[in-house]
Amino acid sequence: MEVILREDIERLGSRGQVVKVADGYARNFLLPKRLAVAATDANRKIVEQERQSHLRREAKQKSEAEDLSKLLTGVTVTIAQKAGENDQLFGSVTSKDVADALAQKNFTIDRRKVLLDEPIKQLGEFKVPVRLHKDVTAEVTVQVVKEEGGL
Repeated sequence: MEVILREDIERLGSRGQVVKVADGYARNFLLPKRLAVAATDANRKIVEQERQSHLRREAKQKSEAEDLSKLLTGVTVTIAQKAGENDQLFGSVTSKDVADALAQKNFTIDRRKVLLDEPIKQLGEFKVPVRLHKDVTAEVTVQVVKEEGGL
C-alpha cells in the first residue's frame, strides 16, 4: 500500500514522502495514529499544503532558536552543591539542575534539551550543550562550586 507520510518516521521516510508499506502496517499503525494518509490525488494536495506550512513554521522556530542561542552562548550559571574531600560531590548536577539555574536567569529551557551525557559529579567548570532546535545547539558554562556551611 502506498501512503504519504505526515510526520518524519525513523527508518521509513520524512514528512510528505510517498512510501510503500505493508497493508497491515498502514491500516493498524500509520493511519490510526495519523502518521500517514492513503496516497490519493486529493491527499497529495492536502499533504503538500501541510508540508509548506510546516516548512514556514520550522524556519520561524529555527530563527528564534538561533536568536536564543546568541543570548545563551555567553551565559555562565553557578550551582552550589555539597562536596567532600577531593572535590567530589555528595550528589550530582543533573540536566534538571542546569535547567533550573537557567530559569533563575530568565531562560526557560526544558530539562530534556540540556544534553548532559552523564551527571556532573565533581567541582569545576563545565561546558554543557543545550539543544534549542534540531539544527541549533548553544553551549552554556556551568560552574559547580562547594556549598558553604557544608561539611
